[in-house]
Amino acid sequence: MKTALFAYSRQGCRTARRMIGFFSSGSVRAYTMERFQENGFEVLPKPSRHLYGELFQWADAMIFVGAAGIAVREIAPFVWDKRTDPAVISVDELGRFVVPLLSGHIGGANELALKLADFLGAEPVITTATDINGKFSVDAWAAKEGLFIDSIGTAKAVSAEILERSVPLFSDFPIIGKLPTGVTTGSTGKIGICISCCRKNPFERTLLLVPPVVRLGIGCRRGTSAQAIKGAVETVLSENNIHPKAVKSVSSIDLKANEEGFLEFCQEKGITPSFYTAEELKAVPGKFTAAECVLWATGVENVCERAAMIGAKELLVKKTICNHVTVAAAAESWEVCFE
Repeated sequence: MKTALFAYSRQGCRTARRMIGFFSSGSVRAYTMERFQENGFEVLPKPSRHLYGELFQWADAMIFVGAAGIAVREIAPFVWDKRTDPAVISVDELGRFVVPLLSGHIGGANELALKLADFLGAEPVITTATDINGKFSVDAWAAKEGLFIDSIGTAKAVSAEILERSVPLFSDFPIIGKLPTGVTTGSTGKIGICISCCRKNPFERTLLLVPPVVRLGIGCRRGTSAQAIKGAVETVLSENNIHPKAVKSVSSIDLKANEEGFLEFCQEKGITPSFYTAEELKAVPGKFTAAECVLWATGVENVCERAAMIGAKELLVKKTICNHVTVAAAAESWEVCFE
């Protein structure tokens, strides 16, 4: 975790120094006023707005030791989207109260505040409605499990609905254990939650939560451009109703490890590709679409399906050819658990 700490008094520096120990396993940057500077603290520049903006982009958490109003004023110009904003927490200079101010659920500020308060022997002050009423927080759970939230607006609507009545949940994956308070199973209704790697809309208003469980296997001719590969992947996903955010990995045969277009495509997607030898691909159990020309060129009769199935449970999309690019998709085994 990357953490930025700010203190605005001598006592605030003492409290901040205590917290540096709490965040010692991550990267910590601590700041204070020039007149309070001591070892381990950098000086807040004048003006400091540029620094706050830079740290708002860098940090996973920003902790302000001082009046909550200071934190509000300093972060206000940079608040943009709860899906990307860092956790922002205010701690009084004596370390008696820990107050999450921003990104309580998705950014993890509430959970962090509880742990930090326990470390300091302080009182956590949680104000989000679902938490104080003991109801299920769908955005916090989704963030914790690494699910993509298709609509933040609908997530807010679901949270508001849960405060009034139970919300139905539909899942393409097995649900293990008990459902949380405020959630029941169902597939119809005015508003509900759907967990799927596909684009589904079972409710009049659906909050789609997408787990990253889809593995893509890709084959291509030498010299194929990143744009051609991107187009083929987008076509396959669209035609099979698979949400792009469900894609977890991309793999191919080791002959493509230096293929420029393939590597560029993966870089654009922010995915580190995996490459396997022909022998490793041959060892994947199952029946796959065979092609003599592929066997002759690579030593294995099918690259994309076999590559997709490494680490997966079920083949979702068999070998599909688009502009000389072959694409297959498989899904990992995954379960829904709220406990």
